Amino acid sequence: MNFDPGLQANGNGRLPSSGRLGFGVVGYGYWGPNLARNIADSHDFRLVGLCELDEDRIADFKSRYREVRVEREFDAMLVDPRIDAVAIATPPATHYELARRALEAGKHVLVEKPLAVSSAEAVELIQVARQVDRVLMPGHTFVYSPAVNKVDELIREEVLGEIYFVTSSRMNLGKYQPAGVVQDLAPHDLSILLHWLGKPVVQATASGRSVFQAGVPETAFLTLTFEGDTQANVQLSWLAPRKLRQMLIVGSDRMVQYDDSEADESVKVYDRGLDFDAPANFGEYRATYRAGDIVSPRIDATEPLALELEDFASAIREGTTPRSSAEFGLQVVLALEALERSFECGGQPVQIPRDVLANSGGENGAAAVESGATV
Repeated sequence: MNFDPGLQANGNGRLPSSGRLGFGVVGYGYWGPNLARNIADSHDFRLVGLCELDEDRIADFKSRYREVRVEREFDAMLVDPRIDAVAIATPPATHYELARRALEAGKHVLVEKPLAVSSAEAVELIQVARQVDRVLMPGHTFVYSPAVNKVDELIREEVLGEIYFVTSSRMNLGKYQPAGVVQDLAPHDLSILLHWLGKPVVQATASGRSVFQAGVPETAFLTLTFEGDTQANVQLSWLAPRKLRQMLIVGSDRMVQYDDSEADESVKVYDRGLDFDAPANFGEYRATYRAGDIVSPRIDATEPLALELEDFASAIREGTTPRSSAEFGLQVVLALEALERSFECGGQPVQIPRDVLANSGGENGAAAVESGATV
């Protein structure tokens, strides 16, 4: 079956609109507890099972959810008729195999970011999801953040004017991951930027520094060019003295600062800018500086993961396209691949052909995507 990128991997095998759907969680490490808590509190789902091997994690889970069954074998969860969907919260290298097996077992799948470790695997998962008519959704939770979506609203309503560029700083002291800081942190910024700009990345550049372990960058500097030529510069680091989660959008009319570490004023709109007046003759251009008000719009205090689960339930029941669709997840994986290749090539720009998504179907689809990024 050919993969048509114009069709989302949502499926039309909808479940009844009433009653809660059975949900199983795979992995109870860093993100699994958040998934379990939100599923247990959801009006759309009921927490049916956990698949986990670590005895300490199992004990912690059982202290919170005494009546929920725990399996140590993934296959046992897949044959459980009470489970309609599974949430995969395991290391990225396991996402492809676990998601594929769950889809082929007839389960809807919510898999934590990234969707897969390669675009070839991501395309194959999308093909399988369409073949079995099940929802496949990557967990890019930031696109459900009320603050992120307030900024998106400002962009859509053209409050900012033309977007000139975006800068982002995502830094902290730790948490050290063997795959490097790009794979660990960049998916967050990529998902937010793709959501805001609504266009794919066409060129990526990455440089950085491996301090403690060769081949594992702890600090990285990324430059992303999106279709339409909007550019974003992203700084990532595990070696910063304090936690910093800040993005700045510079537009022709206004500027916006998004600070994820600010609880009360996470979004600030600056009525500030710089205008150039063309000279009447051959004189110099004259700059006019504008310094207006700073406004902090009201942001709803809804947990993003709860909104993500609502979107997942809607996709299952009604066949809607999730905000974090499988194709959206593929765009993130394509950009990650380009960044890693640029890093390996000493910071050379890597091109992602604009037609790579359109050419990713059919028997040769995975190979076409895998070979798409060029220096």
